[in-house]
Amino acid sequence: MKQRVLCSAVMVAGLALAGCGSAARTGSPSGDSQQKQQKLVVWDWKSGEPAAATYIEKAKADFAKRHPGVTVEFVAQPFDQYYTLLGTAAQSRKGPDVMLFNGGGQIRDRVDALLPLDQYVAQDKSRLAGWDAFTKDGKTYAAPVTLQGHPIYYNKALYEKAGLDPANPPRTWNELVRACSAVKKATGAACFALGNKEGFGIQFFMSGLGSGILTPQEYGDWIAGKRDWTSPHVRRIFELWKEAGDKGLNSDGPNSTAMFTDVFRVFESGKAAHVIGLMSDVGHWKDFGEFLPPDKIGVMTAPVVTGGATPSLPYDGGIGYAVARWTKDPGLAADLVRSLTSTGALTAFSSEAGAIASDTTIDVSRSGPAVAAIVPEIRTGRPALHVALSSKTLDLMGRLSQQLLSGSTTVDKAVEQLAAADRAS
Repeated sequence: MKQRVLCSAVMVAGLALAGCGSAARTGSPSGDSQQKQQKLVVWDWKSGEPAAATYIEKAKADFAKRHPGVTVEFVAQPFDQYYTLLGTAAQSRKGPDVMLFNGGGQIRDRVDALLPLDQYVAQDKSRLAGWDAFTKDGKTYAAPVTLQGHPIYYNKALYEKAGLDPANPPRTWNELVRACSAVKKATGAACFALGNKEGFGIQFFMSGLGSGILTPQEYGDWIAGKRDWTSPHVRRIFELWKEAGDKGLNSDGPNSTAMFTDVFRVFESGKAAHVIGLMSDVGHWKDFGEFLPPDKIGVMTAPVVTGGATPSLPYDGGIGYAVARWTKDPGLAADLVRSLTSTGALTAFSSEAGAIASDTTIDVSRSGPAVAAIVPEIRTGRPALHVALSSKTLDLMGRLSQQLLSGSTTVDKAVEQLAAADRAS
């Protein structure tokens, strides 16, 4: 944690301190890899996006300098089928050499199919942040590309129309509800833009608001795996989720609105005053900037619900590239991962896509007011609550969250099922 804080501070200042500097590249760790393997296949869901084009080009060029005879093929898979396709590949032990993962449960549940990368990425540990989201049992299985967090964005223009001070967003839940009432009366906009068609909305809600609900001790215990599902504060997360729906704080039809990316259009179009978004390369400040002036995009901390709660930015490693156990040349594939997390490539991703990259040496001082508000919070940020849960528990939570909004289950029943699933994981 100390290393994470120190390097994050470097990113805030945009300084390249020696301890967080870019590692020197000294040739292939795989020896005669070009004689063993002439082609590497990468699966992800990013390489086909225009905003990632320059990033991919930079990474491929970096890799080609050391391995001119090796072809790299990127296969962009649809995100909604991605982990199913990876599961099929893992069962057959055939498929890509390198693959992209979300941090947390999605990768931890699949480490049996992945190669530990510690011996290959040791030089990058101080330069990149976000490693914890890609580790299990002390081993590292992917190198982080972005930092992923869940800031609460708000529309300053709607605040102004409602007679609110856009420079001073609500600090407590009650203040937020009152502000939302004023916005609704003046503009007709909902309080929150919510998309839960895939069951992702509850993950954003839990992590975006959780630090204002759980006490610091409960928060730390949750991340450490000592989760007390009987705590009234844990229960309060799901009570607020249901209350927000029952009291009309959400945008229309959340269970039929896709998180990616329909819900963000709701926020950008002024139909909701707030959205719990992302800080990577979608659903974030730059994405919103296509529709909202940058100076009208506010960032606020979680409103305090529980006395003694300490709001903080929830963030982890966002996405990262891993190496399949079945690859013919592990060192060669690992060197491609290093190229995909090189300073040059990540600088391009930060610039073109607006992602807050894992590389702590990248200067983000010119990225706009929203980033200026987010980056300082990284110094005191804590891992996101939902990332600590297994993918199976998250899937169940998504289904139960839809039932809570529709009224077909109760908070008590939902929490009981989630506790059982978490214990089983």
